[in-house]
Amino acid sequence: MSYTQDERHPFLDDLTPDAELVSSVLRGSVIGREDVRLAVNAVGTFYASQTPTFVQTAGSRLFIEYDAVLTSGESLSASVVVDHNADGSVPRVSVRMSPLGAVLSLASHLRDALSKQLPEGMFL
Repeated sequence: MSYTQDERHPFLDDLTPDAELVSSVLRGSVIGREDVRLAVNAVGTFYASQTPTFVQTAGSRLFIEYDAVLTSGESLSASVVVDHNADGSVPRVSVRMSPLGAVLSLASHLRDALSKQLPEGMFL
């Protein structure tokens, strides 16, 4: 989701040092606050638009759903589950996206953008 510099992001501002990101666009988990931020911010650069469709907290989890249009013109839907510790910190974020064509396109762009910063085996 797009946020200005002055707004708190729904989870990036609260990541634990060893936070984990799992996603449909990645082969493996991204581990560590800075690498999770890097991956999430990179994905955002491939969105021409993003529209939240559902946001709700249930217990220690935040659920976010959104529709997006990629800069390539493809549409995708995403479901995000953000786990919170008792202190509000975020140890894990899970992002599931569909349809497959848009997921593969996004995964390819992400590999091109981050293959020098994250392990090669991370990417589809």
